[in-house]
Amino acid sequence: METWRVIAAALLAAAGLPLVLVVMAKVRDRTQSSGQVALGGVITFTLLVVVGVLTLTVLPGVVSWVLVAAVAAAVSVMLLAS
Repeated sequence: METWRVIAAALLAAAGLPLVLVVMAKVRDRTQSSGQVALGGVITFTLLVVVGVLTLTVLPGVVSWVLVAAVAAAVSVMLLAS
């Protein structure tokens, strides 16, 4: 496994975990339902794991780094907006 894949996956995880928490907080603010909060967290975490595994295995370098940048930008915007 190439080193850049491991670094990209680690950065994706580092940016993705706060994304899961922010999504859960936004769902809580909108619905006030703990079931919906849990569902939003599970869906976001599952997508993060799938993208991480794809980054580690098959995605080309440009696509992997674009995904890392997109997740980091989304987290930054969500944290600054709230």
